[in-house]
Amino acid sequence: MSQQHAVVLGGGIGGLATAVALHRRAWHVTVLERAPSLDPVGAGIALAPNGQRALDVIGLGDEIRARAAWQGPGGLRTPRGRWLTRLDAEAVTERFGGPLVLLHRADLIARLAAALPPDRLRTDSPAELVAPGVPGAARAVVRTPDGDLHADLVVAADGIRSATRRALFPEHPGPRYSGFTTWRFVAPDPTPGRPFAPHETWGRGSLWGAHPLADGRVYAYAAALAPAGTTAPDEHAELRRRFADWHDPVPALLGAAARLPVLRHDVHHMTTPLPAFHRGRVVLVGDAAHAMAPMLAQGGNQAIEDGIVLAHHADPAADLRSALAAYSADRLPRTGAIVRKAAGAARVVALRSRPAVALRTAALALTSRLMPDAMLRGFAAIADWNPPGGPYASERPTRTS
Repeated sequence: MSQQHAVVLGGGIGGLATAVALHRRAWHVTVLERAPSLDPVGAGIALAPNGQRALDVIGLGDEIRARAAWQGPGGLRTPRGRWLTRLDAEAVTERFGGPLVLLHRADLIARLAAALPPDRLRTDSPAELVAPGVPGAARAVVRTPDGDLHADLVVAADGIRSATRRALFPEHPGPRYSGFTTWRFVAPDPTPGRPFAPHETWGRGSLWGAHPLADGRVYAYAAALAPAGTTAPDEHAELRRRFADWHDPVPALLGAAARLPVLRHDVHHMTTPLPAFHRGRVVLVGDAAHAMAPMLAQGGNQAIEDGIVLAHHADPAADLRSALAAYSADRLPRTGAIVRKAAGAARVVALRSRPAVALRTAALALTSRLMPDAMLRGFAAIADWNPPGGPYASERPTRTS
């Protein structure tokens, strides 16, 4: 039997993770990325233990765990610097079998791309789904500038504005604006030689976060309520206007980023779930399927999970119709629950009135005193996930942490 051909639309984290997983399942994979290079749009990414276990399946989990830089305590703060909740890196590792790893998106993209044969990835290759195909009958057709590709499987990893999703589900409303705009940057550690305590800080309709990277730099991000499409002539000045009077080391980090790129993007999420993640021979992964607010830092992790679960079901010798139905059945409930949970967290961060923010602060502080492990408990349903199959590198006694 000839090798089955999968075409992946999009060379981001979800597309590449899916391509690697399918390649390891003996699919012939072609990745089409419209950008001229794989330079990622983004700064950092948090890989939680569930995402790391997904990467174990394709042999990258231990390599990612070795990049963990968070040591000691961290937690949630107020803009004046008061710690509301505290969380220790060792407690995360002990509870979930792996650390929380922050790394630059470019590092993860490079590692995923290196796991594919070099001739399987085409950059500067815009593509359009022409026909979704029919499992057991007609193949799917993807149009490219170099001609049409006929595929046994098409993986749409074309992001939050997915043209493929609109073609498959034209009646679906798609993503909507969350009310938040975000800024992200990577800067030198303003306090080198001292342990950097990772933190997230909640203000009035705004938040700030900063985490150490293994290379000695710091990944920082911020979010604030703003009308959709708003930009500032100088985003550095806008960040200083909003956050320069917050606790240390926020002012120092803003100073360290003064001449560095700052990315700003509005946040859209899919609060109305799709009826399925597949149609015909086409399947959706990542933001194309379930874009979510970043408050739980699960967008990239869920995209990686998608790819691993899809490859598990899509054995080239299996019935594709059943395989894709099983993928949708597995992923719809889990991703839908996380989208809702992230949206709920966004609503809590969005509180602006002083009484509401004071009540939120008091509730968080009280919960932390009465249930010190409340943050771990709240994250358990997400981080405890295990991919189908196994065994996993994270379960070996000699794992790197």
